[in-house]
Amino acid sequence: MSMEPKTILIILLVIITFDYLLSKVLEYLNVKNMREELPGEVRDIYDEEKYKKSIAYARTNTRFGWLTSTISFVLSFVLIATGFFGWLDAWIREFVNSEIMVSMTFFGIIFLASDIIQIPFQIYDTFVIEEKFGFNKTTPKTFILDKLKGYVLTAVIGGVILYALLKLIDLFGPDFWIYFWVVISAFMLFMNMFYTTLILPLFNKLKPLEEGELKQAIEDYSKKADFPLDNIYVIDGSKRSSKANAFFSGLGKKKKIVLYDTLIEKHTTEELVAVLAHEVGHFKKKHIITGYVLSVLQTGLTLYIMSLVIFSTEMSQAMGGSQLSIHLNLLAFGILYSPISHFLGIFMNVLSRKNEYQADAFAKETFNGQYLREALKKLSVNNLSNLFPHPAYVFFNYSHPPLLKRLEALKD
Repeated sequence: MSMEPKTILIILLVIITFDYLLSKVLEYLNVKNMREELPGEVRDIYDEEKYKKSIAYARTNTRFGWLTSTISFVLSFVLIATGFFGWLDAWIREFVNSEIMVSMTFFGIIFLASDIIQIPFQIYDTFVIEEKFGFNKTTPKTFILDKLKGYVLTAVIGGVILYALLKLIDLFGPDFWIYFWVVISAFMLFMNMFYTTLILPLFNKLKPLEEGELKQAIEDYSKKADFPLDNIYVIDGSKRSSKANAFFSGLGKKKKIVLYDTLIEKHTTEELVAVLAHEVGHFKKKHIITGYVLSVLQTGLTLYIMSLVIFSTEMSQAMGGSQLSIHLNLLAFGILYSPISHFLGIFMNVLSRKNEYQADAFAKETFNGQYLREALKKLSVNNLSNLFPHPAYVFFNYSHPPLLKRLEALKD
């Protein structure tokens, strides 16, 4: 990279400042776009009191988000501007000789310090905001255990992936991206196939859905839609929150359906099958495979661009380093790449919203659009979703269309 370290530093600071300001403008527009009048589409299940509660919930989360993101921005700006990360690099080198272990230690310290700073805000979010609005079911014991398990998983999985990246950089130089692209693509495939079997049980209990009306209805629909159903599980989502969800996992011929116990509790059998039909729509329309392929291509692009700049001594110096440090460059690259990442994110969100409409249409064609409408309305009401997000906020951030847009499309 031919630019002077000072020029690179200015670019880094401009990017994080622009990202911060853009997010604040979008959040402001989103809050201002809220309407006090309850829309007719949801009057049948949404009373005025709960609708006002949803507005208060959105505003509370926005204010809290302003606080946390502002602290994060100021801290990041100061640490980069003062060359703190270069100082940390030099300090670690006093105790560690191996270049790879210097990088591993560097990222380990940053992860741990960052998480410790976030803990008070996570506690407030979980035990104050979510509690106030009736969502929180997490106990202090569960919160602590989740933290500890998260640390272990990050150390094991994240550590192995980071080590593989650093080792390949050391072995192959600028060509590392090809080999790591293969490694990370295989890992993404592995997680798609085995997340429900290996990772999820570490945090939640999964049990087979009991015999009965719901299981029979799901199996009947799966046969009708020629959906390769393997198992139906119920997850104890109520262990942490009253919010509901459903998903299926696995690639190939066998799929596992996972239903939150909170979803089963609040919806009729017909509504639950309609939600399943929507998920089957994603499978039938090949959205899962398409999403995986696009993620792999996006990862390849990211790694290739990274390979062009990761060996820049000037970039390390811009971060406060006195010599070429791969970990400093990785940190800087994450910031420099963010404009491209935002652009790709917008594209993926546009595609995702299109896919959601297609999956809704599939559920309407193969099962019942009215039951899906009712299910979507209940999900929105129970989660206190914002019914009037600003179009700009939706464009940048929403992977799913807003509720009223989906209801309109299903009615048409």
